[in-house]
Amino acid sequence: QVQLVESGGGLVQAGGSLRLSCAASGLTLSSYAMGWFRQAPGKEREFVAGIKWSGDSTTYAHSVKGRFTISRDNAKNTAYLQMNSLKPEDTAVYYCAADRTILSPTIILGAYDYWGQGTQVTVSS
Repeated sequence: QVQLVESGGGLVQAGGSLRLSCAASGLTLSSYAMGWFRQAPGKEREFVAGIKWSGDSTTYAHSVKGRFTISRDNAKNTAYLQMNSLKPEDTAVYYCAADRTILSPTIILGAYDYWGQGTQVTVSS
């Protein structure tokens, strides 16, 4: 049974930092591109960042570029999202997702095969 479990969310003041983790089980993470998405109340789920299976290609949403960093440790079957300079508009439930592909990560939600349950990130002003 495949599971993706996010952790590391919480409440932080504007300008602060959080590091999200996505621990995978039931699959070999090195066969998957990984993505982070988020969904704010009343809004659609949106792409945040993605990383190729090898870790040598990343892509970011314009709104987080320069503030967020996606990374992975295939030996630990875990992906990460380091979030710095957080803003109130970053408040959302954050999800990790896995896409079985050798290609660079896609921003398309429907391409991802597995999803975590999400972790809440709240940024206060």
